[in-house]
Amino acid sequence: MKKVLITGGAGFIGYHLALNLSNKGYAIDIVDNFSRGIKDSFLLELVKNKKVNLINLDLLDKNSFNKLKNDYTIIYHLAAIIGVQFVLKAPYDVLTKNMELLQNVIEFGKKQSNLKRLVFTSTSEIYAGTLKYFTLPIPTPETTPLTVTGLSENRTSYMLSKIYGEAVCLHSGLPVTIIRPHNFYGPRMGLSHVVPELFKKTFFSQTKELIVFSPQHQRTFCYIDDAVEMMQRLAESETSIGEAFNVGNESPETTIKSLAEKILTITGSPMVIKLGPVTEGSPSRRCPDMTKTTKETEYLPSFSLDDGLKRTFQWYKTNVFLNSGTSAI
Repeated sequence: MKKVLITGGAGFIGYHLALNLSNKGYAIDIVDNFSRGIKDSFLLELVKNKKVNLINLDLLDKNSFNKLKNDYTIIYHLAAIIGVQFVLKAPYDVLTKNMELLQNVIEFGKKQSNLKRLVFTSTSEIYAGTLKYFTLPIPTPETTPLTVTGLSENRTSYMLSKIYGEAVCLHSGLPVTIIRPHNFYGPRMGLSHVVPELFKKTFFSQTKELIVFSPQHQRTFCYIDDAVEMMQRLAESETSIGEAFNVGNESPETTIKSLAEKILTITGSPMVIKLGPVTEGSPSRRCPDMTKTTKETEYLPSFSLDDGLKRTFQWYKTNVFLNSGTSAI
């Protein structure tokens, strides 16, 4: 039986990845320090599965790894300081702690008796500098040369921690696969992200206007069930070692304004969209070229944007908006 470790496993992506793998019979250890992830009813229900184990650990502490065994087949490293609000507030912590986390995980990976893969979660943000200063092909392939934004800009800290993280992984000597997520969304996502944030604003509308920031910026969105399926397939592909892969949807590309319009329709809100300013540092377009990933995984996303948004809204409406529940940050 394959044994899997998921760092940051109580968060949005980690939970859904663990759910996906548990349904396929994997033995899973979810590790989290709960600075962002939460022990909600869904996570507690998941760990009722005898093959799923929840461990509260601070992976910045090297000694905490002594509580883990050395028999993991796959390690998914998701733990990191992320989120625009955290990045803008504490860029030094983002740079130093994200790297410390990764280095601790790599050293732990080297102690494993039969490690087949370390999956490092990078970010689509690494393409932002190329978009800002040069010509970025859209859809964007993984072979695109990378350029960082200004080093004194707080937001650069996250991008830089991930670019450096990719390089460290590739030179670590471990069998590594790098994924670059592009706008995942779905149930149990933190309310600070654009999809659940817009749902919350429209559901609890107390004004006639919905202010939409960066309204003409364009994105493609990937429902979380599709995202974790691609991640799992990449982790088990023998030819994905030493490679980076976009994970997301290549189409449809939609503006944030159009996304808000869909959300107003789904919620039945009478609010009218008011165009807000552009969020500083936000890329004007973000769309992955999925050719390489599709060939590697032999998988095409099955959830349309409309279907995924409806499923996401129903989850938030039932579990958060009407019942004062919580969701991962």
